[in-house]
Amino acid sequence: MRIAVAANGADDEDETFVVEAERLGADSVWMAEAWGFDALTPLAFLAAKTSRIRLATGIAQLGARTPALLAMSAMSMQKLSGGRFLLGLGTSGPQVMEGWHGVRFTSPLAMTRETIEILRTVTAGERLVHDGAVYHLPLPASAGRALRSMAPPTPVPVYLAALGPKNLALTGELADGWLANAFMPETASTFLEPLAAGAARAGRSVADLDVVVPVGVEFTDDEDEAARRHARGYAFTIGAMGNRSQNFYNAAFERQGYGEDVRAVQELWLAGERERAADRVPLDLGRRTNLLGPPDAVRKRIALYRAAGVTTLQAKLTGSLDERLTTLGTLLDLCAESDDRRS
Repeated sequence: MRIAVAANGADDEDETFVVEAERLGADSVWMAEAWGFDALTPLAFLAAKTSRIRLATGIAQLGARTPALLAMSAMSMQKLSGGRFLLGLGTSGPQVMEGWHGVRFTSPLAMTRETIEILRTVTAGERLVHDGAVYHLPLPASAGRALRSMAPPTPVPVYLAALGPKNLALTGELADGWLANAFMPETASTFLEPLAAGAARAGRSVADLDVVVPVGVEFTDDEDEAARRHARGYAFTIGAMGNRSQNFYNAAFERQGYGEDVRAVQELWLAGERERAADRVPLDLGRRTNLLGPPDAVRKRIALYRAAGVTTLQAKLTGSLDERLTTLGTLLDLCAESDDRRS
């Protein structure tokens, strides 16, 4: 099992953290993109400061760039990093796409499929012609020409952040990896069954994908306190990352048996009762989506993730630089011990 880390930007402390994470043995670093820093520019900066660690967007927002520009940026990153770049993609949501980017949030599934198709056409060095439901290239009745990239063909691994059954099936069919948010190993089949169905359409299995699960990591003797803190943090996800009729995280939690809970949290949040909403989040959501507790407890959780088919744990670490690196080192040691036992 590989260990990845998440980074927030490219200031001096982030640079030091990533350089030290590479030295300790972290496999990849993932850069988020919301409505602050973009995901690609900080990775280009980190590419110049590192030599081995893989550099991944987690996630670049579909629709924020044209597919061709996304392919150009990905090829640039692959060249600059010496082949270490991973392109993590996701549709985000209507609040961000329509409020921040001014792009209509329509046909996200078709946009995802067509973006990957266009990306692979460009990176393979083929002439770009695409006639889809979302993208028409060249534009009909225009002066546009079917162009071929001036850059040499450059393979780019594609990872998709997917929560719903249809998007999971698409991930299984087309992607090189899956970013598994809201994932709990106890209810892994909720995600893995549609993922496997999509993979079967392409003549492969889930084992052919890199399954990347983001997890908060804390080594503590008070597991319940840490779980409660992390559970309370989900109040924003449940209450604000969507609306009453459409919240992808809530739908994912509902399919895992927490429908009544997330509906109650959402109603409290939307009513302005944010502290009560945080108190109402089930403890299991904090406990089962993270690695919390003393080393022995974390070791057992790692075994559950491994048994569920997870191949990469993306560690989300908090605290000072020294605290984050100490936690990362302990996590890497636990995973190495687990590997030794299996062999």
